[in-house]
Amino acid sequence: MTANTKINDFGKRLKTMLKVDVRRMFTMPMVYIMLGVSFVLPILILVMTSFIGGANPETGEAVMTFTNVWQAIGSADGNAMSMDLTSMCNINLLYFLVVIFVCLFVGEDFRSGYVKNLFTVRAKKFDYVLSKTIALFAASAGMFLLYFVGAMIGGGIAGLSFSLAAVKASTGGVAACMISKVFFALVFVSIGLTLSTVGKQKLWLSILLSLAAGMLLFTMIPMMTPLNSGALNVCLCVFGGPLFALGLGAVGNIVLSKTSLV
Repeated sequence: MTANTKINDFGKRLKTMLKVDVRRMFTMPMVYIMLGVSFVLPILILVMTSFIGGANPETGEAVMTFTNVWQAIGSADGNAMSMDLTSMCNINLLYFLVVIFVCLFVGEDFRSGYVKNLFTVRAKKFDYVLSKTIALFAASAGMFLLYFVGAMIGGGIAGLSFSLAAVKASTGGVAACMISKVFFALVFVSIGLTLSTVGKQKLWLSILLSLAAGMLLFTMIPMMTPLNSGALNVCLCVFGGPLFALGLGAVGNIVLSKTSLV
């Protein structure tokens, strides 16, 4: 009976905290700006780069640009070391935008004094970390979905090919790719959240540390979420992302418990 009571109490606390976080998130202009950027970014990239083509007049070498709309989502080979335009300017850029968004949102809690007041009144630190992870993950999922829609629109405007065969992918592979990318975002959400508890009011420090940590993992993204992803990629991201988030969430909980909130 005691165990059930504790579970019920935790569920109620988390539900209440989530409601507060979601309400605060969607009353801040910042979330709409990030969602708007996620939607517009692929349109600008695909339309603008469609004017870049042909050969370099000095070297005669072909200029690498987008020829297929699915290149804005990823590549089938999962090559993490490719440095051409299509591999550098695709959906993977969103992971850094997610990190910045997390730092801005959590940093506002510390800047405004909301965190100190929250913990003084009722909230537990683990509830705070878990609620923030869930709410920010939902927002990051929206960013990825809007990027996908923007890429389809941008590809149509730029007149790019929509052929999946040309990029050695399938409809199922692309769906698995997007699911994998969305859940892999949990890794970057947890990085931003944990390091924001370190930087607290020093937003510049939180962003700098989070981007640096994200860079270390950036080369894993093409390998974990290739365009022709399968069940293994989905499982690794769907189960690995939450486990990674829980691990870093525990670290964030320790940081909040052992350090000053200002």
